[in-house]
Amino acid sequence: MNLFDTHAHYDDSRFDPDRDRLLAAMPQSEVMLTLCPGCNLKSSRMAVTLADRYPFLYAAAGVHPHDAHEMSQDDLTEIAKLAAHPKVKAVGEIGLDYHYDFSPRDTQVFCFRAQMELARKLDLPVIIHDREAHEDTLRVVRDFPKVIGVFHCYSGSLETAKELVSLGYYISFTGVVTYKSARRALEVASWIPADRLLIETDAPYLAPEPHRGRRNDYTYLRLICETLAALRGVSAEELAGQTTENGKRLFGIA
Repeated sequence: MNLFDTHAHYDDSRFDPDRDRLLAAMPQSEVMLTLCPGCNLKSSRMAVTLADRYPFLYAAAGVHPHDAHEMSQDDLTEIAKLAAHPKVKAVGEIGLDYHYDFSPRDTQVFCFRAQMELARKLDLPVIIHDREAHEDTLRVVRDFPKVIGVFHCYSGSLETAKELVSLGYYISFTGVVTYKSARRALEVASWIPADRLLIETDAPYLAPEPHRGRRNDYTYLRLICETLAALRGVSAEELAGQTTENGKRLFGIA
Protein backbone atom coordinates (compact mmCIF):
# COMPACT_ATOMS: atom_id res chain seq x y z
CA MET A 1 0.00 0.00 0.00
CA ASN A 2 1.38 3.43 -1.01
CA LEU A 3 -0.11 6.34 0.93
CA PHE A 4 0.18 10.13 0.55
CA ASP A 5 -0.27 12.12 3.74
CA THR A 6 -1.35 15.40 2.19
CA HIS A 7 -1.31 17.46 5.41
CA ALA A 8 1.05 17.02 8.36
CA HIS A 9 2.76 19.62 10.57
CA TYR A 10 6.16 18.10 11.27
CA ASP A 11 7.46 21.57 12.12
CA ASP A 12 5.28 21.47 15.26
CA SER A 13 7.13 21.59 18.59
CA ARG A 14 5.54 18.30 19.66
CA PHE A 15 7.95 16.62 17.24
CA ASP A 16 11.05 18.34 18.66
CA PRO A 17 12.16 15.29 20.71
CA ASP A 18 12.20 12.82 17.81
CA ARG A 19 11.44 14.62 14.53
CA ASP A 20 14.46 13.43 12.57
CA ARG A 21 14.22 9.85 13.83
CA LEU A 22 10.51 9.72 12.93
CA LEU A 23 10.93 11.21 9.47
CA ALA A 24 14.01 9.14 8.66
CA ALA A 25 11.92 6.01 9.28
CA MET A 26 9.09 7.05 6.95
CA PRO A 27 10.51 5.31 3.85
CA GLN A 28 10.14 1.99 5.69
CA SER A 29 6.41 2.69 6.22
CA GLU A 30 3.49 2.62 3.80
CA VAL A 31 3.56 6.43 3.46
CA MET A 32 5.46 7.35 0.31
CA LEU A 33 4.77 11.11 0.27
CA THR A 34 3.96 13.83 2.80
CA LEU A 35 3.14 17.51 2.42
CA CYS A 36 3.92 19.87 5.29
CA PRO A 37 2.01 23.19 5.15
CA GLY A 38 3.13 26.38 6.85
CA CYS A 39 1.06 28.32 9.39
CA ASN A 40 3.21 31.47 9.48
CA LEU A 41 6.57 32.55 8.13
CA LYS A 42 8.57 30.62 10.73
CA SER A 43 6.75 27.33 10.16
CA SER A 44 6.72 27.86 6.38
CA ARG A 45 10.50 28.25 6.41
CA MET A 46 10.87 25.14 8.52
CA ALA A 47 8.59 23.19 6.20
CA VAL A 48 10.86 24.11 3.30
CA THR A 49 13.93 23.12 5.33
CA LEU A 50 12.41 19.72 6.04
CA ALA A 51 11.46 19.29 2.37
CA ASP A 52 15.08 19.99 1.45
CA ARG A 53 16.25 17.35 3.90
CA TYR A 54 13.83 14.55 2.99
CA PRO A 55 13.13 13.64 -0.66
CA PHE A 56 9.63 12.29 0.12
CA LEU A 57 8.49 15.44 1.92
CA TYR A 58 7.03 18.52 0.19
CA ALA A 59 5.99 21.89 1.59
CA ALA A 60 3.47 24.71 1.35
CA ALA A 61 3.92 28.30 2.49
CA GLY A 62 1.22 30.49 3.99
CA VAL A 63 -0.32 32.21 6.99
CA HIS A 64 -2.99 30.39 8.98
CA PRO A 65 -6.06 32.39 10.09
CA HIS A 66 -4.87 32.13 13.71
CA ASP A 67 -1.83 34.22 12.71
CA ALA A 68 -3.64 36.56 10.30
CA HIS A 69 -3.32 39.51 12.70
CA GLU A 70 0.48 39.33 12.32
CA MET A 71 0.62 39.16 8.51
CA SER A 72 2.14 42.11 6.67
CA GLN A 73 2.86 42.94 3.05
CA ASP A 74 6.45 41.90 3.70
CA ASP A 75 5.14 38.50 4.78
CA LEU A 76 3.34 38.09 1.47
CA THR A 77 6.54 38.95 -0.36
CA GLU A 78 8.41 36.36 1.67
CA ILE A 79 5.76 33.71 1.02
CA ALA A 80 6.10 34.40 -2.70
CA LYS A 81 9.87 33.91 -2.41
CA LEU A 82 9.41 30.62 -0.54
CA ALA A 83 6.92 29.51 -3.19
CA ALA A 84 9.67 29.73 -5.80
CA HIS A 85 11.36 26.75 -4.16
CA PRO A 86 10.83 23.65 -6.34
CA LYS A 87 9.46 21.61 -3.43
CA VAL A 88 6.86 24.19 -2.38
CA LYS A 89 3.68 22.92 -4.01
CA ALA A 90 0.91 25.14 -2.62
CA VAL A 91 -0.04 28.28 -0.73
CA GLY A 92 -1.25 27.21 2.67
CA GLU A 93 -2.48 26.68 5.21
CA ILE A 94 -4.85 29.61 4.69
CA GLY A 95 -8.52 30.30 5.33
CA LEU A 96 -10.89 31.23 8.16
CA ASP A 97 -11.38 30.00 11.72
CA TYR A 98 -14.42 31.38 13.55
CA HIS A 99 -14.21 28.78 16.32
CA TYR A 100 -11.21 30.24 18.12
CA ASP A 101 -11.17 33.75 16.58
CA PHE A 102 -7.51 34.20 17.49
CA SER A 103 -7.47 36.93 14.83
CA PRO A 104 -10.33 39.38 14.16
CA ARG A 105 -12.68 38.05 11.50
CA ASP A 106 -12.24 40.98 9.12
CA THR A 107 -8.47 40.54 9.41
CA GLN A 108 -8.81 36.84 8.66
CA VAL A 109 -10.84 37.56 5.54
CA PHE A 110 -8.33 40.19 4.36
CA CYS A 111 -5.42 37.79 4.90
CA PHE A 112 -7.28 34.94 3.18
CA ARG A 113 -8.12 37.05 0.14
CA ALA A 114 -4.57 38.36 -0.15
CA GLN A 115 -3.18 34.84 -0.19
CA MET A 116 -5.80 33.61 -2.65
CA GLU A 117 -4.70 36.43 -4.94
CA LEU A 118 -1.08 35.41 -4.45
CA ALA A 119 -1.92 31.81 -5.36
CA ARG A 120 -3.67 33.08 -8.49
CA LYS A 121 -0.61 35.07 -9.51
CA LEU A 122 1.76 32.18 -8.78
CA ASP A 123 -0.55 29.58 -10.39
CA LEU A 124 -0.38 27.39 -7.28
CA PRO A 125 -3.11 25.42 -5.54
CA VAL A 126 -4.24 26.38 -2.04
CA ILE A 127 -4.69 24.43 1.18
CA ILE A 128 -7.76 25.81 2.94
CA HIS A 129 -8.66 25.70 6.64
CA ASP A 130 -12.36 26.32 7.23
CA ARG A 131 -13.70 25.99 10.76
CA GLU A 132 -17.18 27.27 11.52
CA ALA A 133 -16.79 29.83 8.72
CA HIS A 134 -18.35 27.95 5.82
CA GLU A 135 -20.39 30.79 4.31
CA ASP A 136 -17.58 33.35 4.34
CA THR A 137 -15.01 30.82 3.12
CA LEU A 138 -17.22 29.84 0.23
CA ARG A 139 -17.79 33.50 -0.62
CA VAL A 140 -14.03 34.05 -0.91
CA VAL A 141 -13.29 31.00 -3.05
CA ARG A 142 -16.11 31.89 -5.43
CA ASP A 143 -14.29 35.18 -6.08
CA PHE A 144 -11.19 33.31 -7.32
CA PRO A 145 -12.49 30.91 -9.97
CA LYS A 146 -9.03 30.26 -11.41
CA VAL A 147 -7.67 29.02 -8.06
CA ILE A 148 -8.20 25.42 -6.99
CA GLY A 149 -6.94 23.43 -4.04
CA VAL A 150 -8.06 21.30 -1.13
CA PHE A 151 -10.34 21.87 1.83
CA HIS A 152 -8.39 20.02 4.48
CA CYS A 153 -10.01 18.27 7.46
CA TYR A 154 -13.39 18.88 5.86
CA SER A 155 -16.19 19.76 8.29
CA GLY A 156 -18.82 21.35 6.05
CA SER A 157 -22.08 20.08 4.67
CA LEU A 158 -22.70 17.77 1.73
CA GLU A 159 -24.32 20.67 -0.13
CA THR A 160 -21.19 22.81 0.29
CA ALA A 161 -18.95 19.90 -0.72
CA LYS A 162 -20.89 19.52 -3.95
CA GLU A 163 -20.35 23.17 -4.80
CA LEU A 164 -16.65 22.96 -3.95
CA VAL A 165 -16.20 19.95 -6.22
CA SER A 166 -17.98 21.83 -9.00
CA LEU A 167 -15.47 24.66 -8.49
CA GLY A 168 -12.57 22.25 -8.93
CA TYR A 169 -11.65 21.64 -5.29
CA TYR A 170 -10.55 18.45 -3.58
CA ILE A 171 -11.82 17.35 -0.16
CA SER A 172 -9.55 15.81 2.47
CA PHE A 173 -10.37 13.79 5.58
CA THR A 174 -8.48 13.14 8.81
CA GLY A 175 -8.79 10.75 11.74
CA VAL A 176 -12.08 12.47 12.55
CA VAL A 177 -13.78 9.96 10.24
CA THR A 178 -13.09 7.28 12.86
CA TYR A 179 -14.93 9.19 15.62
CA LYS A 180 -18.48 8.34 16.67
CA SER A 181 -19.50 11.98 16.13
CA ALA A 182 -18.37 12.01 12.50
CA ARG A 183 -21.74 11.39 10.86
CA ARG A 184 -21.62 14.49 8.63
CA ALA A 185 -18.02 13.87 7.55
CA LEU A 186 -18.88 10.29 6.67
CA GLU A 187 -21.88 11.42 4.64
CA VAL A 188 -19.63 13.69 2.59
CA ALA A 189 -16.85 11.10 2.35
CA SER A 190 -19.24 8.50 0.96
CA TRP A 191 -20.35 10.92 -1.78
CA ILE A 192 -17.08 12.56 -2.89
CA PRO A 193 -16.07 11.51 -6.44
CA ALA A 194 -13.09 9.17 -6.30
CA ASP A 195 -10.86 11.61 -8.18
CA ARG A 196 -11.40 14.43 -5.65
CA LEU A 197 -10.74 12.55 -2.41
CA LEU A 198 -7.61 13.06 -0.30
CA ILE A 199 -6.50 11.72 3.09
CA GLU A 200 -4.29 13.28 5.76
CA THR A 201 -3.19 12.92 9.36
CA ASP A 202 -3.05 16.65 10.25
CA ALA A 203 -0.28 15.46 12.56
CA PRO A 204 0.24 16.03 15.43
CA TYR A 205 -3.51 16.61 15.76
CA LEU A 206 -6.62 14.41 15.37
CA ALA A 207 -5.20 10.94 15.82
CA PRO A 208 -7.74 8.32 14.74
CA GLU A 209 -9.40 5.81 17.01
CA PRO A 210 -8.19 3.87 18.94
CA HIS A 211 -5.35 6.37 19.40
CA ARG A 212 -7.46 9.49 19.89
CA GLY A 213 -5.77 11.97 22.21
CA ARG A 214 -2.25 10.85 21.40
CA ARG A 215 0.23 12.68 19.20
CA ASN A 216 -0.65 11.83 15.63
CA ASP A 217 1.85 10.87 12.92
CA TYR A 218 2.08 9.03 9.61
CA THR A 219 1.89 5.59 11.22
CA TYR A 220 -1.85 6.14 11.76
CA LEU A 221 -2.68 7.13 8.17
CA ARG A 222 -3.55 3.53 7.28
CA LEU A 223 -6.45 3.61 9.78
CA ILE A 224 -7.99 6.61 8.02
CA CYS A 225 -7.56 4.91 4.66
CA GLU A 226 -9.15 1.68 5.88
CA THR A 227 -12.12 3.52 7.43
CA LEU A 228 -12.87 5.41 4.22
CA ALA A 229 -12.32 2.35 2.05
CA ALA A 230 -14.87 0.36 4.07
CA LEU A 231 -17.31 3.26 3.87
CA ARG A 232 -16.96 3.48 0.08
CA GLY A 233 -16.97 -0.27 -0.54
CA VAL A 234 -13.48 -0.53 -2.02
CA SER A 235 -10.24 -2.11 -0.85
CA ALA A 236 -7.79 -0.10 1.22
CA GLU A 237 -5.19 -0.64 -1.50
CA GLU A 238 -7.50 0.86 -4.13
CA LEU A 239 -8.31 3.89 -2.00
CA ALA A 240 -4.64 4.38 -1.15
CA GLY A 241 -3.69 4.34 -4.81
CA GLN A 242 -6.51 6.68 -5.83
CA THR A 243 -5.84 9.26 -3.10
CA THR A 244 -2.11 9.18 -3.78
CA GLU A 245 -2.66 9.86 -7.47
CA ASN A 246 -5.14 12.61 -6.59
CA GLY A 247 -2.62 14.31 -4.32
CA LYS A 248 0.17 14.08 -6.87
CA ARG A 249 -2.12 15.57 -9.53
CA LEU A 250 -3.28 18.46 -7.35
CA PHE A 251 0.19 19.37 -6.11
CA GLY A 252 2.04 18.73 -9.36
CA ILE A 253 4.27 15.96 -8.04
CA ALA A 254 5.63 13.57 -10.65
